[in-house]
Amino acid sequence: MGQTNSSTRDATQHGSPKRLSTDIRKLIKGKSGKGSEGTKKGKKTDKFKKGAGQYGNSSESYQENHNTQEDERTIAGSQLSVGGADDQNLNQSTSHASNIVKTKSHKRNSNTQNLKVTDIEVDSDVKSTSQLSRKGTVDILKDPRSKTTRVNLHDYLFSRTVGTGSFGRVRVVNHKHTGKHYAVKILSKQQIIKSKQVAHINAERSVLAFCDSPFIVKLYGTTQDRNNIFMFLEYVSGGEMFTYIRRYKRFPSPVAKFYAAEVLLSIRYLHSYDIIYRDLKPENLLIAADGHIKLTDLGFAKQVPDITWTLCGTPDYLAPEIIQSKGYGKSVDWYSLGVLIFEMMAGYPPFYEQDHRKLYERILANRFQWPPHFDPVAGNLVRNLVTPDLTKRFGNLINGVSDITSHEWFQEVNWEKLESKKIVPPIIPKSRSEGDTSNFDNYPESHDTYGQDLDYDEEDALFADF
Repeated sequence: MGQTNSSTRDATQHGSPKRLSTDIRKLIKGKSGKGSEGTKKGKKTDKFKKGAGQYGNSSESYQENHNTQEDERTIAGSQLSVGGADDQNLNQSTSHASNIVKTKSHKRNSNTQNLKVTDIEVDSDVKSTSQLSRKGTVDILKDPRSKTTRVNLHDYLFSRTVGTGSFGRVRVVNHKHTGKHYAVKILSKQQIIKSKQVAHINAERSVLAFCDSPFIVKLYGTTQDRNNIFMFLEYVSGGEMFTYIRRYKRFPSPVAKFYAAEVLLSIRYLHSYDIIYRDLKPENLLIAADGHIKLTDLGFAKQVPDITWTLCGTPDYLAPEIIQSKGYGKSVDWYSLGVLIFEMMAGYPPFYEQDHRKLYERILANRFQWPPHFDPVAGNLVRNLVTPDLTKRFGNLINGVSDITSHEWFQEVNWEKLESKKIVPPIIPKSRSEGDTSNFDNYPESHDTYGQDLDYDEEDALFADF
């Protein structure tokens, strides 16, 4: 679920570090060192040489759903077609892709025990020689912009659930006096404490309150009662990108390019404040009513001026250095961007395996196959993003993100226009009203009572900033 901890593909933050270390050592000593990217039956392919969350479901076709104001989309002054043959591609896939999509049509949870990880709190594993001294960097936890407005629960009418997760659910609410709609993330204090996620939740609140980007969901206020904490978020009515990939099977290159570019801007914004996102996936990308992207679920986001060791994320999107329990930095988000581009254009993630052990083997070996329809220029960028070699990974080199923004696949993108949202999105979600929830899946409703008085005990004190 895009705005809880979540009902989507498994992202994780618990387990036994000893078991993990043993598993990884076996992988490293076993098959993991043998494969290579673009390998098929042991033979390398040069096809892509250099130069070449949370909600949602509905049944409308792309023809009904995409913006019909014009058949050509301008991303930077040159025309990018999303009509004709490309439109047909949205409703077709190779047999290989179809089989995988049928297998993985379920969402990936953001909190599971499938991946063995350490039970450590956020910030306990940060190593920094710079101590946030880089020019322009602020300590978000201490910055006044990270403070939030205290909300009165009795001012809101609670509507249907649009997502569920390990710690709670997201419900749509509207203000009794203004009529404005919000998505309220309701999380159980007991579950948060039991899972040792108090610091992560507090950090998520701080990061969301601090962020001011058109491509990141906004936090308007918080509160707590005896049993739960509440985050009142911008309501994004278009649903998850995961829903649209599931519906159309895959995106043509121009459509994937538009979304990848907006995601890049959101990640670049976070990185400018030394924040690593660490949970990029289609389930955590919401499509706003105007068709633009909103990054959500910042539960694993963390300000890291140097490196961190916390093992968390979604298995399909984990960078090799995270699996190997190595220290890592911002480059893991650029790795995940490469995986996202592949999934948007193929309909499934590059290393997909139902068995997580086999999945990690493939990630460590960088072993995946290119669909025959894959745009070779996009493939070249993906290859440079998902490389396990940090000395070659785009976004981690001396030119930083410029190696990505200046890549041939993005050459027609006018980044200034894109950042100011002056580019017409390829898909405009159908929405009947501001509070429309038709783009989201149906979830069992809860009959919990909210607003009980606080006990003002140690448990309540853990969430004093809410």
